[in-house]
Amino acid sequence: MNETRLLASSATPGHLGPYRLLNVVNTGQTSRIWQAYHDGDNKLCGLKVLLQEFLRNREHLGYLKNEWVVGEKLSHPRLIQMYEFGVSKNEPYLAMEWFAAPNLKHRLRYDRERFEYQFPRLIEQMCEALIYLHGEGWIHRDVKPDNYLVADSGELKLIDFALAQRIKSGVSRFLGPKSKVQGTRSYMSPEQIRGNLVDGRSDLYSLGCTVFEMLAGKTPFTGSTPNELLLKHLHSSPPTVESANRNVTPEFADLIRRTLSKKPSLRPQSVVDFLTEVRMTRMFKTAPKPPVEGEPSKNPEG
Repeated sequence: MNETRLLASSATPGHLGPYRLLNVVNTGQTSRIWQAYHDGDNKLCGLKVLLQEFLRNREHLGYLKNEWVVGEKLSHPRLIQMYEFGVSKNEPYLAMEWFAAPNLKHRLRYDRERFEYQFPRLIEQMCEALIYLHGEGWIHRDVKPDNYLVADSGELKLIDFALAQRIKSGVSRFLGPKSKVQGTRSYMSPEQIRGNLVDGRSDLYSLGCTVFEMLAGKTPFTGSTPNELLLKHLHSSPPTVESANRNVTPEFADLIRRTLSKKPSLRPQSVVDFLTEVRMTRMFKTAPKPPVEGEPSKNPEG
């Protein structure tokens, strides 16, 4: 897919702070991402702004501010770089690194076969992002394909720190009320659903759901209602990856099964441990081949 096609054709002139607005590249339920240009620094940026109806919503303003608080001091090639949080014309915005790439969810929907040969490399990069984030004392709490951007080259970056929290340790682990239940239902760990204390193993569970989806073409659990889906995370055993993808080795399927254990103590005990096992375990019985050069993408936008 030509990554320049990510840019919407509708351009709206104007500025927000020092940023010249160029194109809307994505509109979500509560916010919009602009491609913008900082005239003083002469560089492209991504600008995240709340939709008009959420500008005075304290909860969503808090999420936007939290992204800045978490991301402002983080610096790693696998994480999107945060530049600035500001307010202009009573409109808050978050400026970040410009990385012209669709998210992994998009890739799996339209380009899965073309990217399958890169899955081992992508999973390593996904782990590297979380290892750094956890090492800096943060847990992401919303790991999912939508929050990994994947370039045509296979370069990957983790985004969206709106729900990220400090990892608690020592006495602080036992103080305070339960956490508010937040996240994306298809990828939430059992302890996150219960509002219990979470650590890096919760992100690892979500990563396991993401890797399962990469290999199987679907999430490990589905439900006809939100509550049914959450109950499956809490009580149901996931299907094996092998049942959906016969090319996955039993050893790798077992690793994913353990990563999706209901009890954190039964999972690999850190993303570092998981990555070590990934590197030691053959993923595919027959390694997928890169697409033939010039082969058309199934992506309707490409």
